[in-house]
Amino acid sequence: METWILFSLGAVVFQTARFMLQKVLATGGLSAGGATFARFLFSAPIVWVAAPFLVPDWPSLGPLFWPYAIAGGISQIMATVCVVLLFQTRNFAVGITLKKTEVLLTVLVGIVILGEGVSLAGLLSMIVGLTGVLILSDPPKVEGGRWTDILMSRAVVLGLVSGVFFGISAVTYRGATLEVAGEAWSRALVTLSGVLLVQIVSLGGWLLWREPGEVSRVAKAWKRAGWIGLASLGGSFCWFSAFALENAGYVFAVGQLEVILSLLASVIFFHETVSRREGLGIALITLSVVALVAVT
Repeated sequence: METWILFSLGAVVFQTARFMLQKVLATGGLSAGGATFARFLFSAPIVWVAAPFLVPDWPSLGPLFWPYAIAGGISQIMATVCVVLLFQTRNFAVGITLKKTEVLLTVLVGIVILGEGVSLAGLLSMIVGLTGVLILSDPPKVEGGRWTDILMSRAVVLGLVSGVFFGISAVTYRGATLEVAGEAWSRALVTLSGVLLVQIVSLGGWLLWREPGEVSRVAKAWKRAGWIGLASLGGSFCWFSAFALENAGYVFAVGQLEVILSLLASVIFFHETVSRREGLGIALITLSVVALVAVT
């Protein structure tokens, strides 16, 4: 099996664990910005301490490394903010469903920014996977008017914008790793170090300005948020390693297996049953990933 696929699967496992921890270890008392900042705050020190030991000969960075790292770090923050705002809208289910188109949006962003496209077979595989993800999603409930009104709503805009920002972050993260010399894992570690610096400074500065006292509340929540930060660190390292090796669109397509893993976690830990609709969705996502692996 290709190394980038293994890293993508590792990212799926860590990300599922992070979502489960967020559900169990609620970061009570933190704002949306504070909860997002906690991911970076409790990941960054580990990366910054480990990086010099694991990569003693610091590689040279290409001229586009920092532009890519800054664009990716800020885009990820903006994408997360859009998702948080989605839950404050009346038709958030519609927006969340549209957010799931991020795999195809990532392909478009990759073509624009890096000039990296995908094969026709790869694109068809992604469409099959997206169909499976949408089937597994709760059907959006149209509230407050006709579909034509909903499609012009704030929820739709936020859903699509979040998908675009997630696509930009993935593609620019890949671009940043390509600006670093060395093995994939060391390129990923160096890039992650830079991106976390961008996110700590930018989001931390924003919180100090707009939400005084929130940074202190995040620091005091280390017993709860620390575990989330560790799971986030594992997921980020795996994502970055996969991006260093393969097109971001392909990586995100394999990452759709997260939906299946989350469903299995619900079955195992909460003893929920799998419906026929969910079974069909699982089958389509699995078929998509198998086909994708075969054509890449």
